[in-house]
Amino acid sequence: MNCDDAMNRRSGLLLAGTGTAVAVAAAHVAPAVTSWRALRCWATPALAGLGRPDHVALTFDDGPDPSSTPAFLRQLDELGWKATFFLLGSMARQAPDLAAEVVGRGHEVGVHGDDHRSHLRYGPAAVLRDLEQARAAIVDATGVEPRWFRPPYGTLSSSSLRAARQLGLQTVLWTAWGRDWRAEATADSVAREVARGLRPGATVLLHDSDCTSAPRCWRSALGALPLLAEVFEHQGLRPGPLAEHGLPAEAA
Repeated sequence: MNCDDAMNRRSGLLLAGTGTAVAVAAAHVAPAVTSWRALRCWATPALAGLGRPDHVALTFDDGPDPSSTPAFLRQLDELGWKATFFLLGSMARQAPDLAAEVVGRGHEVGVHGDDHRSHLRYGPAAVLRDLEQARAAIVDATGVEPRWFRPPYGTLSSSSLRAARQLGLQTVLWTAWGRDWRAEATADSVAREVARGLRPGATVLLHDSDCTSAPRCWRSALGALPLLAEVFEHQGLRPGPLAEHGLPAEAA
């Protein structure tokens, strides 16, 4: 083999290796396309959280937070509603009694990761470890095995989906949100945003903590709940947890 042949072969191997790496990276981030709500509602309705047409699944992310979650529990009691709380493992370890109270009041808990980090940045082993730690913290605090998983930021990777299935967790995103994490959010703006995305069988995303958001922005979500009661009633939707939402066993 002469020098030119050797160089050509080396270049071919490098190109093949680069192509493989690009393909692996593309496969890793491909599920992130579900971040586009309109697309996921059309292509993967169960993953988007579209359930029974007479029901709306009410979900909260990022707790349990002692500075805010108790206020949500009181308001939900007043409204007579049950919801699904997607807990962070790190928050459950800091406030295990509050996590247990969420379950004790009849609400459902799901896994939102251990720390609020995008899974697009991590490989399969790191993502699996993140979900294992979060699930263990939630089980230790509540005595309940969670069924549901929602990734931080709602961005899925192939590692997220694989780890969730490995742990027996069903992945659910949302169909309507309040954009309540913003400093400029108000109760009225949150209710309007939810109503804009509402449809029969919707899953609504709100936040019961500002641990990853603008300080005190949780008050906008809390204030929106009585307003949403009117919206839900007007549209003939009964709010409740994901367990009552009629989603099929496989969400993706």
